[in-house]
This record gives sequence, C-alpha cells and structure tokens, in this order.
Amino acid sequence: MTLGRLHDAARGILDPAHYDYVAGGAGRERVLADNERAFDRYALLPRVLRGSEARDTSVDLPGARRAAPVIVAPTAFHRLVHPGGERATARAAAAEGAVLVTGAAATTAVADVVAAAREAAPNPAVWFQLYPHPRREVTVALVRRAEDAGCTALVVTVDSPVFGRHTRDLRNGFTDLPPGYAAENMRDLPGAPPGGLTDIPMSPAVSWRDIDEILRVTALPVLLKGVLHPQDARLAVGHGTAGVIVSNHGGRQCDAVPAAVDCLPAVVDAVGDRVPVLLDGGIRRGSDVAVARALGATAVGVGRPVVWGLAAEGEAGVRRVLATLREEYDHTLALCGGRHNADLTRDMVVRKDGTW
Repeated sequence: MTLGRLHDAARGILDPAHYDYVAGGAGRERVLADNERAFDRYALLPRVLRGSEARDTSVDLPGARRAAPVIVAPTAFHRLVHPGGERATARAAAAEGAVLVTGAAATTAVADVVAAAREAAPNPAVWFQLYPHPRREVTVALVRRAEDAGCTALVVTVDSPVFGRHTRDLRNGFTDLPPGYAAENMRDLPGAPPGGLTDIPMSPAVSWRDIDEILRVTALPVLLKGVLHPQDARLAVGHGTAGVIVSNHGGRQCDAVPAAVDCLPAVVDAVGDRVPVLLDGGIRRGSDVAVARALGATAVGVGRPVVWGLAAEGEAGVRRVLATLREEYDHTLALCGGRHNADLTRDMVVRKDGTW
C-alpha cells in the first residue's frame, strides 16, 4: 500500500474531527499545502558513472549513531487514531532503525514509549520533545522524566509563542481530548495534585534564557525545532545546541511563512558544519528526502504520514511508511550516482523557476 493509500485508508477509518485534527493546519492552510508543493519546485541533476551496488544511507545524529535518514517527527495523540498508540509507533520506529521523537502531548508516558521501543531493538534512539514551560520547575521535571526514561536527546520546540488558529478544529469544536485520553507526560508534575494534569501552555515570553537553562540542567544533546531564520540558527549554535530542525510546525502555526524546504539552504549556510541541520514539513517521497539531503539536511522528519500509517495498519503501517521512504530514497540515491549520502550535493539541485 502506497503512502497515499494509507492516507485514504486512515481517512475512511477515523472520526472526521480526529482526521481533521491531524490533517489540518493554521489559517487558510496555505503553508500546509506549500510544504508539499515546494518540493515540486526542485529537480535533481544526477551524476553518472560513479555509483555502487551497495549504498550506505545511515546518518549520525545527536544521541543516535547510524540511524535511518528519516526520523519520526513529534506528533500528538497517537492513541486517538489507533489503540496501540505511541507504543506501536515506538516499536515500528525502533525496528526500522529510525529515531522517534515523542513529545509532551503524547497519549503514552515517555517511559512506556522507550520501553516499547526496546521491545523491538536493543538500543533504540528516542528523543523527547518539549515546550519550555513558564514555570521552571515543570520544565526541569519534564527533562528529568525524559532522562530517567532513557531518551538520548531533547527536542525543544521554539516556534509556538501562542497556539496556531486551527480552522478545522474550531469548526469541529475539537478543543480537548475526549474522556479516557490525556497528555500523559503532563501528569504528576510540580504544582499539580497527585495524578493531576498540567496544561501545555504556550508563552511568548520564552526566550534564549530558557534555552540556556535547559542546557544547564541536562547533559543530553538539545536540538531546537522550529527554526526558519538563519540568524536564529546562528544563535542556536552560539548558545550550545546540538542541532537545528528547520520546520514551520507542519503549517500548524503561522500561515504566512515560507515552505520549510525553501528555508533550508540559508539555515545550512548559517550553521556550516558545526551542528547537524534537520528538516521536517512536506516530505512525502524518497525523492523529497534526496532533495533535502542535497540542500544540506542531515536527516528529515515525517509526521502526518506516520499517523496515517498507524491509523490504517497499526505498527505495521508505521513500518511501511518508514521503509517505503527509506527504500525510495536509496533508489533515488542510486539513480543520482551516489554511494553515500554526501554524494548528494547542492549543485545537483536545480530550481524549476530558474532562480538558482
């Protein structure tokens, strides 16, 4: 089953409001659409007579050596689309050698996610995504929770000073999880009663001081997710982060920003070789992975396709998504005359509009 058919199958299974929660974006959803459409503006210019029967597509990432080039980007509420929830996603990612980024809004606690990943692989790479909380003690408790669970890196989302206006959710009245579901990582945090939940607030007052504080309280590598401006990428490296993730939150925050891939080259130039740069947003084919790699991304993240695979076929569906993208990428690498990821270079990417 292709990724498109997994999406269609998931749409047929899911409650329409739950489907819209995953599929939808902010505002008029222009950025949501452009994330995918942007890849059609790029073409690959292959090299010839320098390939190999065997190719190595593994990548080295913070807390994840020789990982698959496609990681599972953080997405919320997996149990809402399939009973196996984040545990099924974790087993699938680990079995495929892919990093899983599980988040504060997961419907399964991080310790249980890591335990599930270890059922499929001896040393899986699970990263924990968090939003800096206005109360320092809550942020520190979440960091400790991720460390104790065995996460190998932290991913701090920094593009959400306020909640995006999700048109479909507002139309559907989907403003909270139904009974029986919760953001389990937010349970039993400082200031809450035993068993109680703490909200995941967005705060426009979050600053580089908060990033410095997170870096001070953990030895785990910290990546910043949601960077589009090259100057912010320079600042991230200067503050000591271990990586930058170019992302517009899948079109779910500001509906007036560029497609993520269009921002990638400038961020890569700003960072240089100092830390890895990752990309998420709009990846739907192995050739998209190849374009991102050629433009300088070390790895790419996929979100919605993973959720469609989970909804349609559970753990097997997530594995199908990750394996399909990896295999398509390997095939594209071969067609471009590559043996290794580094064989894809920026001079092999042309814009169809002729600008560069």
